[in-house]
Amino acid sequence: MEIASKVVNVCSQCGLPLDLCSCNLIVRGEATKRIKIFVEKAKFGKYVTIVKGIEKNQLKEVFKTLKSKLACGGSLKNDEIMLQGDHKKKAKELLVKMGYKEDMIETE
Repeated sequence: MEIASKVVNVCSQCGLPLDLCSCNLIVRGEATKRIKIFVEKAKFGKYVTIVKGIEKNQLKEVFKTLKSKLACGGSLKNDEIMLQGDHKKKAKELLVKMGYKEDMIETE
């Protein structure tokens, strides 16, 4: 008789399965840094949305999510997220959905 085992990823902080874990949301909600989102004009008249103030340990995860949800290219430089195009409003909405408090996010 063979027993099928299901592999469950577990959070290293709280020990709950990752789909039930809320550690990242708690950390994001308690962030003391202000997040700034603004648009600059780059080379050849193209616009670039820049997101500053995301914690270093969450930067890559947030970057991947924003690029995926906004369907755009981008890069990480100097702890800043740079997204191709003008995505100021949508980026703020996505950050709020990811667990960041709306009053901690500043758009220019």
